[in-house]
Amino acid sequence: MAKKDEKTVGYGAEDIVVLEGLEPVRKRPGMYIGSTGPEGLHHLIWEIFDNSRDEAMGGFADRIEVVLLPGNRVRVVDNGRGIPVDIHSKTKVSALETIMTTLHAGGKFEGESYKVSGGLHGVGASVVNALSVYTEVRVHRDGGIHMQEYERGKRKAAVKKIGTTKFRGTIVTFEPDELIFKEMGWNWNQIVNHLRQQAYLVKGLHIAILDAREYAGKLKLDNVVYFEDLSLEVPSMSFYFDGGLVSLVRFYNQHQKPIHKNICYVDKEVDGVQVEVAIQYIDDISSRELAFANNIYNMEGGTHVTGFRTALTRKINEYGRKNNFIKENEENFTADDVREGLTSAISVKMREIQFEGQTKGKLGSVEARSAVEKVFGEALGMFLEENPEDARAIVNKVIIALRARKAAKAAKDSVMRKGALEGLTLPGKLADCQTSKAEDSEVFIVEGDSAGGSSKQGRDRRTQAILPLKGKILNVERARLDRMLASVEIRSLVVAMGTGIGDIFDISKLRYHKIIIATDADVDGAHIRTLLLTLFYRYFKPVIEGGFIYIAQPPLYKIKKGKEITYVYSEAEKIAYLGKDVSLLEVVEEGEEEEFEGTEEEVAAEAEEKGKKREPKVSLQRYKGLGEMNPEELWETTMDPKRRILKQVRIEDAVDADKAFDVLMGEDVASRKSFIQSNAKMANIDA
Repeated sequence: MAKKDEKTVGYGAEDIVVLEGLEPVRKRPGMYIGSTGPEGLHHLIWEIFDNSRDEAMGGFADRIEVVLLPGNRVRVVDNGRGIPVDIHSKTKVSALETIMTTLHAGGKFEGESYKVSGGLHGVGASVVNALSVYTEVRVHRDGGIHMQEYERGKRKAAVKKIGTTKFRGTIVTFEPDELIFKEMGWNWNQIVNHLRQQAYLVKGLHIAILDAREYAGKLKLDNVVYFEDLSLEVPSMSFYFDGGLVSLVRFYNQHQKPIHKNICYVDKEVDGVQVEVAIQYIDDISSRELAFANNIYNMEGGTHVTGFRTALTRKINEYGRKNNFIKENEENFTADDVREGLTSAISVKMREIQFEGQTKGKLGSVEARSAVEKVFGEALGMFLEENPEDARAIVNKVIIALRARKAAKAAKDSVMRKGALEGLTLPGKLADCQTSKAEDSEVFIVEGDSAGGSSKQGRDRRTQAILPLKGKILNVERARLDRMLASVEIRSLVVAMGTGIGDIFDISKLRYHKIIIATDADVDGAHIRTLLLTLFYRYFKPVIEGGFIYIAQPPLYKIKKGKEITYVYSEAEKIAYLGKDVSLLEVVEEGEEEEFEGTEEEVAAEAEEKGKKREPKVSLQRYKGLGEMNPEELWETTMDPKRRILKQVRIEDAVDADKAFDVLMGEDVASRKSFIQSNAKMANIDA
């Protein structure tokens, strides 16, 4: 291929764009906060909070307050040392302005100011500043109050002293930029859950959260802290835990049945790495692993988790062989065996830390692995020796897991062999699509033969497959793989997906890139949908994480005005469409229609006016199930990609999602009842 003339290409030094100050952050915000969606928006709070929390981890603060204010503003307060305000020798402006307006500027790179840091090493505050339409920082330090304001990362004026104070600490108030974040609005529960978790991770730290979005007049914003007075008439929460990770494990096991009383716990420093681990086994088949590095939740794990798993497997095998739980000719427990039913929390704190990815989802520091393996291994070995009853319960639990694993593998292999021998690559009830390209294919999971028949006739055969399920599938929350695969409906779904299950799961073999749950709009339909989501979450989580699971939203009503037909998907939409005439309507039975011509006064008035045409008749049909619709209606409302409404299933907080499935689908009836009573007002009642 011939080279192009360099002069015509026009690529020289002058073509290299140099972004100054915080311009790179506004240009590519996703590089710094992960996304500009709800998660990225909340990440702004975490970054400012992390700076205050680092003060507490260094022993300089013990109180942090987060306040939600009107206009999407957030205020974060700590009683730490206060950001320095004197002139920086290199930048020739105050240290406060340097930190707030310069990337990679802060007190966490060198020196002894911070032994442990969880933030972006000075990047956090400046990134939040860059992505906020307004930021204000007030520093209470050395008896004076110093203040500076910013607009989209640029200072409005120099730092100035505005008064005297007897407090010390930093107050940061910011308002995210609507030009960056299209979806504004804070999630109270998400903030509370995140900050509660942080309180567990820093012993002795008081954290308060206030929701003053509708009560701003009741707060005196010139004060530093309000910890002593949470009696204000605003929604608030406060947290303080002395137990560290022991308290965290107890919190996540509060609705479970522990199989041993004592929690194995260690908090020790080795080779400059502070290691804290707590574990407890419960009567369940799922495992819960919470990993943190410098108080940052590592959703994808990392080197500290690898070290933990290695030590756990080795020590339990050593104890099992030493005490004759594992015979000489028997195989060792696997990592999966020893983790079944385990709730564990692993936290490391270290001065120099490396993460894989800007949002710190996975720890990459090599020294963390050896430190955790050494510290936890020694602690677990001692725990098993000193607590023989607990040790016996743990090993017996692992033996049950090993036997179940073997039984499940035999059942799975049997199912796979049987399917291959009979040539049943796909279940007979599946009406597959014509295309073999997974990215163009979608499968509708429907309930019953009636809905299956209508959807098979109304679909686009080229790209849409239909899999009808008979009745409610097995609740897999506490069912092992062998019992699951004995269910015809679950087996059909597994084979149709193509990914396999368990240790042979391979998401690259997924046959459909849209798996659409299409159940009826009644209680039974909601139950079936929940059972399916439990199955996907427990055994096909990568399919949810990949964005392949959807929920169809069929219409609630079909409204006919003369020859005009309109489908509406909610009560609010129905009221908006019908306007004043909605008071005349009643919800009709399945398949029936109600007709009306308006009020008596309106009809009489129309009759008096000669030549005036009467309003067309209006009929309303209430749908309860997909089987009621004919194929044309089903295509128009639920299956046509141009007009349908699909809700994508996402996991916003894996820990909370795991806990919710435990409560709702587990065996603890009292916890489930309490959850339902507490959240009853949030439910959509289908009367």
